[in-house]
Amino acid sequence: MKYHRVRFFLTAATAALVLAVQAWSGGGTSPSAPQSIHVFDCGTLHNSDAARYRFRKEELATMEMSVACFLVAHPKGTLVWDTGAVPDNAWTPTGTPTTQHIVLPDSQQRDITVVKSLKGQLGELGYSPSDITYLVLSHYHYDHTANANEFGGATWLVRQVEREAMFGEKPPGTTQPSTYSALRNSKTLILKTEEHDVFGDGAVVINSAPGHTPGHQVLYLKLAKTGGVVLSGDLYHYPEERKLDRVPTFDFNAEQTRASRVMIEAFLKQKSAQLWIQHDFIGNAKLKKSPSFYE
Repeated sequence: MKYHRVRFFLTAATAALVLAVQAWSGGGTSPSAPQSIHVFDCGTLHNSDAARYRFRKEELATMEMSVACFLVAHPKGTLVWDTGAVPDNAWTPTGTPTTQHIVLPDSQQRDITVVKSLKGQLGELGYSPSDITYLVLSHYHYDHTANANEFGGATWLVRQVEREAMFGEKPPGTTQPSTYSALRNSKTLILKTEEHDVFGDGAVVINSAPGHTPGHQVLYLKLAKTGGVVLSGDLYHYPEERKLDRVPTFDFNAEQTRASRVMIEAFLKQKSAQLWIQHDFIGNAKLKKSPSFYE
């Protein structure tokens, strides 16, 4: 009987020690990095006007633009960054490419080829929009907000100036307000600092980068194996913009864009991070797509 009491004491003590070590170390999952980031294929935007980006056609390797959406899975929650150019409810995937013609409220017209829906790609991973903790849009342009309404149950992280522009009496050009109308009454966190640490551990940080729109922002990820990554939003559209310092004609404030680029380039060096230009058709094609992931 005495032996059993001693054995029980040792077993309990050992278990307590293991629990203490796990608590100190964060258990089996490191809190300092997201578990993963999935890159979703949200289509290809067929741009036919290089002059809007202050280029001649021959200066660009391609005028095509990728449309990328992202899912960040972190031990403390999930985050969707940007939601595509074509609403899922506007078409039915067939497994083959289909081109959707979009007419914006200001009469601008765009053609986007899509193969997979955003909800379908989330579903392949076992997620539905209601499972998402945070929605973050890099900015309000239509090719980033198409499925924002699907995430009305998430907490929306946004800059005040951006939100005011989105829901103003006269919405800005190149927007599709009907695709984000549900965000008006969604749970919202207004970001008031230049850098917002989403989960409090430095692993997922939203950086203010105004200019393209008043409240434009980029996303920094600290990944355990891949290292630092910054998702560009529309800080750049083409890699040639970065090399030749061209600012699109339609940016809200060109000088702010230039200042934001200088700031983010310095941030990239400080963090030894790579920049993923979301509309870079050639660069995006090299990224592995969901269900594969980066960690």
